[in-house]
Amino acid sequence: MIDVFSGIAGAIGLSMSAGLNAYLPLLAVGLTARYTNLIRLNGPWDVLTNGWVIAVLAVLLLIEMTVDKIPAVDTINDGIQTVGRPLAGAILFAAGSGVAGELHPVPAFIAGLLIAGGVHAAKTIARPAVTVTTGGMGNWLVSVLEDVLSLIIVVVAILVPLLVLLLIAAVLLLFIGGWRSPSAKTG
Repeated sequence: MIDVFSGIAGAIGLSMSAGLNAYLPLLAVGLTARYTNLIRLNGPWDVLTNGWVIAVLAVLLLIEMTVDKIPAVDTINDGIQTVGRPLAGAILFAAGSGVAGELHPVPAFIAGLLIAGGVHAAKTIARPAVTVTTGGMGNWLVSVLEDVLSLIIVVVAILVPLLVLLLIAAVLLLFIGGWRSPSAKTG
């Protein structure tokens, strides 16, 4: 039972990561499954371990990481990735940590779409505000921070998947605390 719960927690983390960067978690999962025993991918998701797929993901990751640092181009990229990031999240949730063998693929795919799509939507809404408030000078820094956060989430989701749930709880508590009114904070 703990393996199923852990697998789902890892799949949630991988899907969240895909909402920030579609190709980083796909590449990380493909490489991890190919070269270690940390992840076991059931078919058809085991195609992520194919050398050609890994090479294509690496090129797509380099492109994404480059264009996401350029003001205005990053907004265009976010528009294009409105399909890519949720789809990557769906694949990762369904494939994540062997969950596809224990959870029906349709709800797993839908859960991944929703999780990655939600993270992507938040990123897409916030990014133009960064461009406006910093005159475009802050885009590269925010993009680097998103890439680092995506990588951290992937590593945690693979190595200590249950920790993903604690991270989500912490972020939700910070978010809820940030939305409290100033009078509620002082009172």
